[in-house]
Amino acid sequence: MDRFTNDDHNYMVVVNDEEQYSIWPEGTDPPSGWQATDQRGTKADCLAYIDVVWTDMRPKSVRKFLATGDHEDGNGDGRAHSAPP
Repeated sequence: MDRFTNDDHNYMVVVNDEEQYSIWPEGTDPPSGWQATDQRGTKADCLAYIDVVWTDMRPKSVRKFLATGDHEDGNGDGRAHSAPP
């Protein structure tokens, strides 16, 4: 069994710029675009930590866009519509 699928191996929690979380085997560099957090432990420990901290699965850019309110045109369906001619 390799370290990517071994439940007994130690892992670290990694996060990307969109504030999405994952786990990565400890002792290896995270993939490009991901940064290690201080959280380390068993696979179960790391996944439990992610369950607590990652409460909104939407990427950061989507949350930010939706928070601006600029995407609404008042029609209630959330889709952009062009103004009538």
